[in-house]
Amino acid sequence: MKTVFVTVGTTSFDELIENITSSEAVQALKSRGYKRLVLQVGRGDLLPDSESCPQLKLEVFRFKDSIAAEMEQADLVISHAGAGSCLEALGAGKPLLVVVNDKLMDNHQLELAKQLHMDSHLVYCTCSTLTETLRTMDLSALQPFLPGQPKVFAQFLDKALGV
Repeated sequence: MKTVFVTVGTTSFDELIENITSSEAVQALKSRGYKRLVLQVGRGDLLPDSESCPQLKLEVFRFKDSIAAEMEQADLVISHAGAGSCLEALGAGKPLLVVVNDKLMDNHQLELAKQLHMDSHLVYCTCSTLTETLRTMDLSALQPFLPGQPKVFAQFLDKALGV
């Protein structure tokens, strides 16, 4: 079953959860053949139930010791722009759509997402552009992020963060 896994990490990002379960976003996912939506909602106040997304098989949880199984089962990962979540998805070799929380001050996450996008490793958007991005993104253009190169990644982070 073609699956989308959404993760907000250890934070709360209710705006992402609200937007990905909107009828417009669900329709965009369905039109791409996705049938199952798994949401890791973290500390958020929003805890959608299956009735909020009747067109997809919906599974929701707050936290697990590991989300490796959800990553492995996913055909698409949608994540907040935290470095840990991005690296886990990219390391698993999954197509990644990063949703930047543009409400954060001093948003280093945007810099990370921009750089990884410029290097063709992911697609990124904000909550306000999520549905349109789901409709128009070209996942076939993404390039693998080669894991196991900590020095290269450290240089990449320095470049992305302007250090």
